[in-house]
Amino acid sequence: MRRPGVARSLRAVASGGRDAWYGGEFGEGLVRLPGSTITEADLAKSQADLVEPLGLDAWGHRIWTVPPNSQGYLALAGAWVAARLALPDDPDDPAWPHLLAEAMAEVSLDRSAVLHEAADGTALLGDQRLGDAFALIDPTRTRSDRTAPPRAPGDTTYLCVVDRDRTGVSLIQSNASGFGSWMVEPSTGVNLHNRGLGFSLVPGHPAEYGPGRRPPHTLAPALVTAPGGRLRTVLGTMGGDAQPQVVLQLLARLLHHGQSPATAIAAGRFAWAGTSGFDTWAPGGAPELRIEGQSPERWDELSSFGHRSTRVGSFDSGFGHAHLIDVVPNGSLAGAADPRARVGGTAGVW
Repeated sequence: MRRPGVARSLRAVASGGRDAWYGGEFGEGLVRLPGSTITEADLAKSQADLVEPLGLDAWGHRIWTVPPNSQGYLALAGAWVAARLALPDDPDDPAWPHLLAEAMAEVSLDRSAVLHEAADGTALLGDQRLGDAFALIDPTRTRSDRTAPPRAPGDTTYLCVVDRDRTGVSLIQSNASGFGSWMVEPSTGVNLHNRGLGFSLVPGHPAEYGPGRRPPHTLAPALVTAPGGRLRTVLGTMGGDAQPQVVLQLLARLLHHGQSPATAIAAGRFAWAGTSGFDTWAPGGAPELRIEGQSPERWDELSSFGHRSTRVGSFDSGFGHAHLIDVVPNGSLAGAADPRARVGGTAGVW
């Protein structure tokens, strides 16, 4: 396969940076697309920001992520709640997925109402707010008044790297759903995303679609520091609404249970219905907890907690493609790439 238009675009970025991309062949074609509302003035304006991360303590570490308009705050909120629950020592115990699933659901149910680009991430992680979520969790029973919508595919890529100075990067990018908008800029052949699906069409909603606005999005890269500020872990996953759910499970396995990266990554996962969708926390339908095929057989006992659960295929892509690098106590690195991904790998270069 040859994609000369993409090659030209990459050369333009290498030589001229952002202006060569949006002010060059790709940008010109984007403005000319039939029905396009994008103008040259739009493309000349950069909306990239250098922002302060959100941080929260759980399991003796500090967990970090990007602020809204990202849903990353949910992984931190879920970890805060889960760290205060009596998790079983054995993750095979069905109480383990029950408690983590309940923690994630309680902090996520109002996401569609509160997540927008101007949202106060610190307030979303306030002690009173998270304490209220914690108080609603029943260790013996799931709530029966939750809703969960249908599942949808996504197309996201996550990667992480740690250098010799133990500086880490947790990076994620996405076309949003499937192959994005299914449109391409014709001269370069670059396909266009559909992250605009995160906007609301409800008049007056804080995430209402409009010019110059950025939609709420699902990308939730994470980073963990040990006491004293030393880098501990960089991690993340694709998976739409499942991203903070998967990150929470990995954090619990790494920080609470002390599992190795490979063990944590390969372990079976759970996710509320809509695992790769973008509307898991919107109204519509009865709740369902999906269980990955290689999960412990004991997880089938989740019905005793009131869950309506379904076991699906082993190493299912709907449960994310997670990767992580852990800085072990002696300073060396341990990494793992997700076996669920068709393309992925771990490499060390000296």
